[in-house]
Amino acid sequence: MRVVVAEDLFLLREGLVRLLSARGFAIVAATDSAPGLLDALLEHRPDLAVVDIRLPPTHTDDGLRAALTARERIPGLPILLLSQYVEQIYAEELLADRAGGVGYLLKDRVFSDDQFVDAIRTVAAGGTVMDPAVVTRLLGRRSRGGDGGTLARLTERERQVLELMAEGRSNSAIAGRLFVSEKAVSKHSTSIFTKLDLPPSEDDNRRVLAVLAYLMAQPKG
Repeated sequence: MRVVVAEDLFLLREGLVRLLSARGFAIVAATDSAPGLLDALLEHRPDLAVVDIRLPPTHTDDGLRAALTARERIPGLPILLLSQYVEQIYAEELLADRAGGVGYLLKDRVFSDDQFVDAIRTVAAGGTVMDPAVVTRLLGRRSRGGDGGTLARLTERERQVLELMAEGRSNSAIAGRLFVSEKAVSKHSTSIFTKLDLPPSEDDNRRVLAVLAYLMAQPKG
């Protein structure tokens, strides 16, 4: 798998390159700025970009902007954002095109190389991976923000299942996390989509993206 890494801190950038190289990924470019990221993405068209949101020149959201610009030119380009902060607007912009292949992880909540590599493979395959803190913030914002009571239709258990689905977890993983059967998770999932007026899908990753896109499409109040 061909990967572009964008991180302005030297030690972290080199650490990412070494980690991913050791796990069999081909690092086609490693850059420390948003302009460098955009150039690398358009030139190499990688299988995935690992992007720090706050890159030079302004250290605000330059990394995100460069990634979104590249994704407009290369539809579906998988992007995995890394950040120190939970910012709803960044997650919303990343998910806005509903094309899948997106992720948002917090740097201080990646606890193992296996966890990180799993996230990369999920995003590269067109899936969605969101840190639980980001998901919780998104869902909490929508439940407070005048969504017409849509989320209020869900039971507490359905909300738990929805949050875990939004993190990119499979039904079996959700079942293990909640100590219920996989059949029960499937039943809850069906109920969630019925209540949210979402069409059924055989693709779990597309389903997760549809849920998040639906939530973010509601009025913000």
